[in-house]
Amino acid sequence: MKLELKTENNNYSKSILNIFRTFFNLALLVIFCDVALKLDVISRHHQIEYNCSLLSVEKSKSNFKELSRLSKLKSKQKIWEFCKEFFK
Repeated sequence: MKLELKTENNNYSKSILNIFRTFFNLALLVIFCDVALKLDVISRHHQIEYNCSLLSVEKSKSNFKELSRLSKLKSKQKIWEFCKEFFK
């Protein structure tokens, strides 16, 4: 007759591995969210620069509307001042 004892070492290693996986997944999620937010800021900056350069060439109503939406400025004078500061 053979007697085998089961040890609990396997359960501890699995639980520790699950904890590390959870922390790794959370860290990846935080990193990806940070990258997405930074790409949004870069994209917005590029759109403002592009629309300010378009506005300096062509003073159309659609360019003012787009810059008003991006910069949250309402008056044309403030948009002009904003674009002047942007190119300094």
